[in-house]
Amino acid sequence: MTTRTTPDAAKLLVDCLAEQGADRIFTVPGESFLQVLDALHGREDIDVVTCRQEGGVSFMACADGAMTGRPGIAFVTRGPGATNASIGVHVAHQDSQPMIMFVGDVARDMHEREGFQEVDFPAFFGPICKWAARIDNADRIPEFVSRAYATAISGRPGPVVLALPEDMLDDATSASPRPFVVRPPQAACPDAMQTLMAMIADAASPIAIIGGAGWNPKAREHFQQFAERNGLPVATAFRRQDAISPSSPVYAGNLGYGPNPKLVERVKQADLVIAVGARLGEATTDGYTFPELDRAEQLLVHIHPDPEELHRVYRTDLAICCAMDEFAETAALWEDNSILSFDAGAEAHAEWEAWATPQPNDFALDMGQAVAFMRETLPSDSIICNGAGNFSGWWHRYWRYEGFPTQLAPTAGAMGYGVPAAVAAAQRHPDRTVVALAGDGDFLMNGQELATAAQHGCDMIVLVIDNSAYGTIRMHQEREFPERVSATELANPDFAALGAAFGAWSARAETTDQFKQALTEANTRKGLRMIHCKIDVEQLAASGATISGLRKR
Repeated sequence: MTTRTTPDAAKLLVDCLAEQGADRIFTVPGESFLQVLDALHGREDIDVVTCRQEGGVSFMACADGAMTGRPGIAFVTRGPGATNASIGVHVAHQDSQPMIMFVGDVARDMHEREGFQEVDFPAFFGPICKWAARIDNADRIPEFVSRAYATAISGRPGPVVLALPEDMLDDATSASPRPFVVRPPQAACPDAMQTLMAMIADAASPIAIIGGAGWNPKAREHFQQFAERNGLPVATAFRRQDAISPSSPVYAGNLGYGPNPKLVERVKQADLVIAVGARLGEATTDGYTFPELDRAEQLLVHIHPDPEELHRVYRTDLAICCAMDEFAETAALWEDNSILSFDAGAEAHAEWEAWATPQPNDFALDMGQAVAFMRETLPSDSIICNGAGNFSGWWHRYWRYEGFPTQLAPTAGAMGYGVPAAVAAAQRHPDRTVVALAGDGDFLMNGQELATAAQHGCDMIVLVIDNSAYGTIRMHQEREFPERVSATELANPDFAALGAAFGAWSARAETTDQFKQALTEANTRKGLRMIHCKIDVEQLAASGATISGLRKR
């Protein structure tokens, strides 16, 4: 048999990724990009993570981008592969996370004939990503890859999708990689900063809402210094709770689903809202009700790295387009004696501490107490990964997201994110404790990626919160159509046994004491560990409500 050499185009593509610092690729292999797989063979500088379903691939790439600030890299095949992976592209877009997905495509001479598994990828992905295109010329691979990185990390970060015609990957080319791309600096305008400081000095009850596009450890550190110096209450946007240390004396809690009513009232009564990085999307603002869209007596300052986001939805009194870390550093170093320290920061923090302290209830497995025990048992910088579901509310309310990054959770509300995100986190941060949280319905969306975790030696804990229902939908159902359960009941497997089948140490917990024993044991072990938490469907995370309590409203 004659050994085929790696084509120039495929080798060039991989060299371009390496030049941009890509050290890990997530993939489900496909025949449409065999040349790229061959180009990756034997390379020690790029780790190839073989996944079990393309949704897992794109979720892992999205999570990797969220942790590093550089695009997570995904490779999937055409048609079914790309459409499976589209969920992660949508999450990266709504979550403002950098990601590049390469899609093996039909050959150029088959294009627009509806060939085998053909999809018009620029048309399909265009509405849910920052840029979607095809690379039809091998000589332009460096141009497209460089532009993809620049697009993914600049302004509001997000996903890029590039289609690779399989015959193009066979082409000869003498092109070479372009240099490493960095995010362009975006300094805060001094005049705008002066105006902001004057607005804060004139305010009686200001509040900041932070986290989102381009947030990083530098932004976290400097904005916290600024807020603490001025006593400014700081709330985090939906699922951005690691944007500030929870131990900060001005941290006021998180917005989103099931927030502290006192925090909601504080936002409503604020005369100045300072949004830093947050888009002020539907979840953070409870359907754009606080802050209100057009409330003249409540001033809004919006600071965001993308000019297209400013003035897009909200009436804005001061818009500042700059990078989050540069804004935060400028604010921290700004000297203005006209700003008096507010007492509201400490008051808001005390309200959050009371709200975020779980009180015992009568359920056999009390999830509030379970989270409290996790805080006592696991390191404070543990990375908590979850998908969508009512179960996540216990951690949003009671966990302390210390360090950055420590929260990987889709603001897009996608189910099935937790396990793939934990796989990515365990590989990116092997020295830290990683926990995947999943509801029973949520887990079975992407639970097959336990095989990926086992194959790649991931050190992670998986908690499956099983109430035999699509809990969030059941909660809404009981509010709108009490006692008319339809399509939300689930018949589940033995998740502990399923975990063991994947090679995990596993346990089942039906009481709080059993959970404590299982977590204590899991914390002494390494590798893949799973705890199947069986809870009552009546127990809801949102504000301590119960299903039956909802029926009485």
